Amino acid sequence: MKLFTLLFSLILLSGTLNAQFSKTAFMNGKIYTVNEKQPFAQSVVTEGNNILFVGSDKNAKKYISSDTKIVDLKGRLMLPGFIDSHTHFISGGFYLIGLDLNPAKSRAEFIKILKDYIKDKKGKWITGGNWDHENWEVKDLPTKEMIDPFTTSTPIFIDRYDGHMALANSYALELAGITKDTPSPEGGLIVKDPKTGEPTGILKDNAMNLIGNIIPEHSDEDYVKAATAAMNEAKRFGVTSIEDMSYTTLENFNRQLNTYENLEKKDKLTVRVSTRMPIYTYQDLIKAGIQYNFGDDLIQLGSLKAYADGSLGSSTAWFFDHYVQDTTTFGLPNDIFQNGNFEKWALDADKNKLQICVHAIGDRAVSATLDVVEKIERENPAWDRRFHIEHSQHLHPGDIQRFAKLGVIASVQPTHLMEDGNWAEKRIGKERLKYMHPYNSFLKAGVKVAFGTDFPVVTLNPLVGLYMAVTRRTSDGKNPKGLEPQERISIEDAIKCYTINGAYAEFQENKKGSIEPGKLADLIVLNQDILTIDPVKIKDVKIGMTVLGGKIIYNAE
Repeated sequence: MKLFTLLFSLILLSGTLNAQFSKTAFMNGKIYTVNEKQPFAQSVVTEGNNILFVGSDKNAKKYISSDTKIVDLKGRLMLPGFIDSHTHFISGGFYLIGLDLNPAKSRAEFIKILKDYIKDKKGKWITGGNWDHENWEVKDLPTKEMIDPFTTSTPIFIDRYDGHMALANSYALELAGITKDTPSPEGGLIVKDPKTGEPTGILKDNAMNLIGNIIPEHSDEDYVKAATAAMNEAKRFGVTSIEDMSYTTLENFNRQLNTYENLEKKDKLTVRVSTRMPIYTYQDLIKAGIQYNFGDDLIQLGSLKAYADGSLGSSTAWFFDHYVQDTTTFGLPNDIFQNGNFEKWALDADKNKLQICVHAIGDRAVSATLDVVEKIERENPAWDRRFHIEHSQHLHPGDIQRFAKLGVIASVQPTHLMEDGNWAEKRIGKERLKYMHPYNSFLKAGVKVAFGTDFPVVTLNPLVGLYMAVTRRTSDGKNPKGLEPQERISIEDAIKCYTINGAYAEFQENKKGSIEPGKLADLIVLNQDILTIDPVKIKDVKIGMTVLGGKIIYNAE
């Protein structure tokens, strides 16, 4: 599928959601609008794709006719639809319909789940995984020897849940030609046994491509199944918009964009998608005349994704100081930061008004990215660029003010703190925990913060993210008052980070993210009032209803 065909076909799309002009009145509710001029209301009336009225039940009656559908909210809380500012959406769908090793709490469980899964798949590539060795009784990384005995003729390549390292069996290593003599690629690591020099089966970051590049691609039908599974997950969690970070190659981008387009044409796309192309492909967008925020109400293009480093769990996040657990490493900067390509590409892409988003977790990765943003600000013409730093997980103290000065968006994932907080100290020490997920510091400095999940690294459920933002309670129960509690934020601010701030991050704040007349009618109804309940209960709240473009797409009743 050619990129330009896909890009320009977006101009011609006119989804049937926009063709609906029926009215629905949502009445008798507690509506938190996220609109500072009118924070609360009782009723919302929608017409077709948009919101027609927001206000009291009494005044709503002026907009109701005999053919208006009436929905009694029964006093429940209504919010704008959640906007997940960082997902790997279709990739997450593949996890939902495939292998999931995350429930494993021991090496034995890990082996049993894998062994049971591959029983009828002999000879086929086994991918997915989502394992986390930090949940096991032995915290050491898995090795190929753990799985070789029952996978001699089945190639295995299964990711850790953060997506920055994976385990291969001997057969997969053989197919990829990886031996003790194979050097680690720039920005990656082939982990080898210190005694024998043989690969252990663990590949980190760019080294993962050595096997990833030989794995057969999924069929178009598989992509549709994965997208559908992910959309069903989004519906039940009240997610109406996503920023999709899945694309690592141009071919992968084309396949996924083609999937979204086909679903839209058939009126089956039930989530709004803002896409991210890999930064090395930016010239394709320039040649096509594409700039930021190109597309329709359901699919947008014009943004790019780059990597500055790896992850904390894989010890590949790039820091100024050594890891405490392994004093031989500072982490792994991505090769495009080492060879200068990122700076060159970013300057040119920004000059052509393409939005840039950079994965940066370690404090040095974040700081190095901000250095490039400063150079862009100095050398390029001014425009409302809304540069993202994805994750922004560990900060050098002085860099929080640099975010604010440069107008850089902190695109963060609070749910990560629930598990990472259990073992982060042994990786980086206590002092650096003070600047881990610094949400309150960001907001106080005037930084625009957008929340996401990083699904399928963690659940797509935004309510877990809201819970973590307001409590910072790690899953091990050791931080009942919150890990670094000074960085907790209010539930109102947390909701804004998941709604209007997410819309701003997509250049869409005038279209969605709050409940106001004229905006897209993306709404959710909760079964409990998260504004007033004990914050520790927020993660257990359920979505009662999800509305996209005025159309009820999920109803728990």
